[in-house]
Amino acid sequence: MNTKHIMKSATQMAVLSGLLWLTTVSAQAQAMTDGIPVREEVGALNMPDTIAPIKAPFDMPQLTRPEFNAFTLSITETGAREGKMATKAIQKAIDRVNRKGGGTVIVPAGIWNTGRIELKSNVNLHLEEGAELHFSGNIKDYQPAVFTRNEGVELYSLGALVYANGQRNIALTGKGKLVGPAKDCEIQKRQMTGGVIETYINPDTPVKERVYDGKKGGAVFLPMFVSPINCQNVLVEGVTLESTPFWNVVPVYCDSVIIRGITVRSVGIPRGDGIDIESTRNVLIEYSTLSCGDDCFTMKAGRCEDGLRVNRPSENIVVRHCLAEKGHGGITCGSETAGMIRNLYVHDCVFDGTGTGLRFKTRRNRGGGGENLTYERIRMRLSGQPFVWDMLGSKTFVGELAVRLPAREITPLTPTYRNITARHIVVESGTQFIKAQGIPETPVSNVLIENVNACTDKLMLLQDVDGMTLRNVSIACPDSLVKMVDARGITFEGVHFAVPGGKPVIEAEGELNRRPAFVRCLMRSLNR
Repeated sequence: MNTKHIMKSATQMAVLSGLLWLTTVSAQAQAMTDGIPVREEVGALNMPDTIAPIKAPFDMPQLTRPEFNAFTLSITETGAREGKMATKAIQKAIDRVNRKGGGTVIVPAGIWNTGRIELKSNVNLHLEEGAELHFSGNIKDYQPAVFTRNEGVELYSLGALVYANGQRNIALTGKGKLVGPAKDCEIQKRQMTGGVIETYINPDTPVKERVYDGKKGGAVFLPMFVSPINCQNVLVEGVTLESTPFWNVVPVYCDSVIIRGITVRSVGIPRGDGIDIESTRNVLIEYSTLSCGDDCFTMKAGRCEDGLRVNRPSENIVVRHCLAEKGHGGITCGSETAGMIRNLYVHDCVFDGTGTGLRFKTRRNRGGGGENLTYERIRMRLSGQPFVWDMLGSKTFVGELAVRLPAREITPLTPTYRNITARHIVVESGTQFIKAQGIPETPVSNVLIENVNACTDKLMLLQDVDGMTLRNVSIACPDSLVKMVDARGITFEGVHFAVPGGKPVIEAEGELNRRPAFVRCLMRSLNR
């Protein structure tokens, strides 16, 4: 056994010793794990037939599935044949059912090749078990350009592989699979590259002039997989999505959306987010399993000046009984936050193998932010930090705005995160327990983290935080450092530390920094 392995084993034993001590001395440590789900209890494989009543710490309507007429039509009846492009036949079936007042379009077992599909009001596109929709990688199969929102900015481009605009009572359901185009397809080769979206679109340009349709060899913005826009009463249930070109399921400007029992596989795909709620309200996400190339469950609300112009929030969102596997973040707010993300309730979820756990992203030029965000009964096994506030970003994307000091003047583009509660959480593994980097002019504020049992490699960084309480937290860690940079209003109440030296070491800097309060805390050295 080499020296590095011996040192790692010793650290693991020390942390295990600390965890055993925490459990022994604190009845709350065991109580905090009661009722928190394990992997086998959440995700798509556990989806029940019925939708349980929605409970949230804010006013939330009881969402129900859209209802459809009994009329059904198979795509084979409108000319679809395996091995041939079936786009026209699929669309013909959808349009016919729509004209008849609604019903269900059946995609039977088999492999069906298609371009863009547009859902219409009162139509359920149902993929039977064994059915696979394989989407083309050719730009011509997604023309003409349609109105969409790409990374929080309005424009006209390819839209989505499954698209809808201004429709009511629509659904994509079944046990079938949707498969995106190959990674080396024409769409990928001709995507806009080389910078953030602001590089290409001037916010003063009228939206109708922001056309990127790929004609005459022009570039395109990557299409999302499934994206209804300006729709009401939307259901996405049961299906599996693989190999997306971009974000997977993305309702934009929608009201009353249910996403349940879906499986997403996009590991290895840059910007391969799982579910992105974009300026949409009254949303239920449940019993879904996401394994992604970027963030798993994501809340967004528009970007920079264009997002402020639209000024539509994402609000009244419940995420429950879900499983996040691979992905940059288990559940992320941002970084597009212009219209504000508010009234989010995440509960009874498991993040197993994800990067970060609860992630709060924005930038100085993104506007808005997030508020009234609640997280309960979550189990995490992570390769990154359980709690992350990343509000400055990097020079690569926002230039000098990523430089922390001096504090800037507050403008409509200055975002903030506030009023956040996370409780009843188990962190089985992670790197740094808290990494909070706010903005000097709008620090992270009014955060409560309570009833947490955690094992991480490092303690915490609190930078530009004004008001954070850790209550009834038990943490075992082979690191003692709490670094504070212009952090104030920090309270440790009933926190049980198992760290080297027996107590946390405070490293403080900044004129605004204030020493934290320790109330009824219990400390034990890992070295004993």
